[in-house]
Amino acid sequence: GAVGGALTAPSPQDWEQRQEEDTLLIERILLLVRNVLHVPPDPTEEQGVDGDASVHDRVLWALHISGMDDLLKFLASAQVEQQWALHVLEIISLMFRDQNPEELAALGQGTAGAEHGEDTRELETLRQRELAEKRARALQRPSRHSRFGGSY
Repeated sequence: GAVGGALTAPSPQDWEQRQEEDTLLIERILLLVRNVLHVPPDPTEEQGVDGDASVHDRVLWALHISGMDDLLKFLASAQVEQQWALHVLEIISLMFRDQNPEELAALGQGTAGAEHGEDTRELETLRQRELAEKRARALQRPSRHSRFGGSY
């Protein structure tokens, strides 16, 4: 009875309905995130101590903790999810709306500068080692002369 009915394949109409409902749900979630991030800051509400996280920053942290940022990265990069590109782009632009591009770039350079130099040295060392191993293998390889000595 009921179990047998549950195991039967859904009709194409049910499947289309389900896909449409899933699509609507995804769109509603993206619009909700966008609308929450779109709320402008209220200076009277946010007169905390310097260094306190703004409401916007706390929302971004909650999105990060929930894994929503990973979902947004997936939706932005997956070829089959291109229909969400504009929603995701708008959300990302709202995530960074309070940031100054020059400060973000400088922040990235400051901490990554030393790491970048170290990474470059490591990569160069690995590249030199790989080249040396290739040369050693080339010297060990027997010559490719045919044993037949020219007879055909």
